[in-house]
Amino acid sequence: MVEHKVITVRNLFEEAGIPKKEIEQRLEEIFQTIFYGTKEERFYEEVGMDMGYLTDTGNHDVRTEGMSYGMMMCVQLDKKEEFDRIWKWAKTYMWNAEGRNKGYFAWSCSLDGRKNATGPAPDGEEYFAMALFFASHRWGDGDGIFQYTKEAKALLRECIHKGEKEDGSPMWDPTNHLIKFVPGCDFTDPSYHLPHFYELFALWAEEEDRAFWKKAAACSRAYLKKACHPITGLCAEYAEYDGTPHREKMWHGERHDLFYSDAYRTALNIGLDYAWFGADSWECDCAGKIQTFFQEHTKLEQLMTYEIDGREIEEPARHPVALIATTAAASLASVDCKRTETEDYGRYAMEWVKTFYHLPLRTGDRRYYDNCLYLFAFLALSGKYQIW
Repeated sequence: MVEHKVITVRNLFEEAGIPKKEIEQRLEEIFQTIFYGTKEERFYEEVGMDMGYLTDTGNHDVRTEGMSYGMMMCVQLDKKEEFDRIWKWAKTYMWNAEGRNKGYFAWSCSLDGRKNATGPAPDGEEYFAMALFFASHRWGDGDGIFQYTKEAKALLRECIHKGEKEDGSPMWDPTNHLIKFVPGCDFTDPSYHLPHFYELFALWAEEEDRAFWKKAAACSRAYLKKACHPITGLCAEYAEYDGTPHREKMWHGERHDLFYSDAYRTALNIGLDYAWFGADSWECDCAGKIQTFFQEHTKLEQLMTYEIDGREIEEPARHPVALIATTAAASLASVDCKRTETEDYGRYAMEWVKTFYHLPLRTGDRRYYDNCLYLFAFLALSGKYQIW
């Protein structure tokens, strides 16, 4: 076991008056629905005797985002069998053993394991690494690919050293320490920034890389202050290194300079970073601004797409359940907002907790992304999203 400071994450559901036993029962029901519910409910599928995958039900493929999320869910909930099944499928089908992206994971595969592309998505890599470290500390290392710590360290070395001696590009910019949207590009995705993970990488990665990860944590916290709007707290899906929205249209002319699907995750990340490390009171205010915007300027039953300054775009939110879930998870930070005569950004914190608790899981083709973030938010607000 690796020694680290034990963090007690507040159970805001319990603080809102919900019985602890009921909370724990509901959490298990959510897991069972996602992993073992009916065909119309679940998006986890077992393969053979020892593998499994999570399907992006909206796009009908398997993504490193969902696979790494599934591993994080399982290690937090002490589901070792499912964790190992997911990890083996990812290493068997998604990992690149050769070529320009050697050592990275292909971001998308078909349900039969064929790679749809060999390029990686960095949010998958950082979740894989963190879940593997936690698995090592919670369950101990096994053999082969189940030497969790060895696998995590090797992956993180690829992420920051790729291209120094061979072809390929790193996932973090070596000069500004910011995570890239994809290797080889010169912009980022604010929701990829996980300073609470980097603080732990700075303890557990290869010793010579630890200073880099410590710097990355500080740089990502500073970056989020630039990327999140000073009034609404909202950020764009993709953004430049100076924090301004990335205006280039991509993939069928779609805009990614808006507060849209990817961007929802930033509120959850801010809440969890504050819960684990309490590094910056700015996170409390930003979380509160996000909650205030949606509470006072939108209708939760009719959520839309928004410019980061709050102006509404005539396009419904693609993942409204995810948006509510992640905004509620921001309460981990907003609950500690300091009140002044003119500002009280934390005034809606517990109201969001209660609203989310009674929100049902999403059904239908788009349930994958919404319900992944739903489970993460529930873990966070129940005090179960822990450092292991």
